[in-house]
Amino acid sequence: MSPFLRAMLVAAWLLATPLPALAIPHAGDAATGLSLPSARGGTIIARKFAGKPTYLNFFASWCPPCEAEAPTISRLYRKYHKRGLSAIGIDEQESASQALEFARRYNWPFPVAVDDGSARAAYGAFDLPVHVFIDRNGKVSTYRLGAMSPTEIEEAIRKVI
Repeated sequence: MSPFLRAMLVAAWLLATPLPALAIPHAGDAATGLSLPSARGGTIIARKFAGKPTYLNFFASWCPPCEAEAPTISRLYRKYHKRGLSAIGIDEQESASQALEFARRYNWPFPVAVDDGSARAAYGAFDLPVHVFIDRNGKVSTYRLGAMSPTEIEEAIRKVI
């Protein structure tokens, strides 16, 4: 997708979205509960992750920064999963097959959801990638719109572990 077309789509979405839906979570805010279609079938219910540090990664296969971060996310998830880290990949604007192909390509072992629009609205994911790190108490620890370096991702994980 060209940068111009992407900017036009973001602008159209912003104009069509009610202002309360653009509320971006801040550190200390309660994480919004989600119930999303799983790319593998069924439903991913965020409350099943209650009491666990959780990383929400909003991505799409057409997003170059998402692709650049994907191997790091896989590696860090494997490193910190033993210490309790949970993760959910949330694909934006794509089909379940595209989401699964992306997850397979980068060897993601965690659940992948296909956003029906509710997660995008709840977490202000009007551009990609979006990173949300939630602590064991269900509070947002770190929220980041845009790319993160491997060091930044690891630091955000360590804050919630």
